[in-house]
Amino acid sequence: MKGLSNKMFELILGSMGLNFEDIKWAGPKNVHPHSQALLHLNSYPICPDPTRAMGLAPHTDSSLLTVLYQSYSGLQVLGEEGIGWVPVHPVNGALIINLGDLMHILSNGRFKSAIHRAVVNETHHRVSAAYFYGPPKEEKISPLIKLIDGDHPPLYRAVTWKEYLEARAAHFDKALESIKNKNA
Repeated sequence: MKGLSNKMFELILGSMGLNFEDIKWAGPKNVHPHSQALLHLNSYPICPDPTRAMGLAPHTDSSLLTVLYQSYSGLQVLGEEGIGWVPVHPVNGALIINLGDLMHILSNGRFKSAIHRAVVNETHHRVSAAYFYGPPKEEKISPLIKLIDGDHPPLYRAVTWKEYLEARAAHFDKALESIKNKNA
């Protein structure tokens, strides 16, 4: 999972015209010796009345990116204005990649963290495994210098993953707003 996450991170950086050398903590290409990760296993039992229960409330992930496996459909992503909740159906042998709030910060808002939720089902038990990939514990994450110019000021102040999790605990869905630069 770490190798896959490193590769996904490399591709995301490349799409912005960046590489690992632009991020001091990333280390040499494809190594990232200090990145950290967390695995979260979820079980959503069959629910006789899904209209009266929520599997996982709407949220964004705090990580740089999340690699997700789901055994059965239940993940939904909030679409653009007026679209509402869009189901993300599993594809056999495929994984889902969610970009998290730290990627939102690092990219200076170019990549938005996806609001998503999990719903329960009345006929199928759903299992998911989420691998949250992030920077070293004490590394400050802020918009990358190469993405900042006169037209694109830094939108967020520097924050560690731990500090960001504390902001999430205090402000939940307003955490990104709570670390926004005042003059941005």
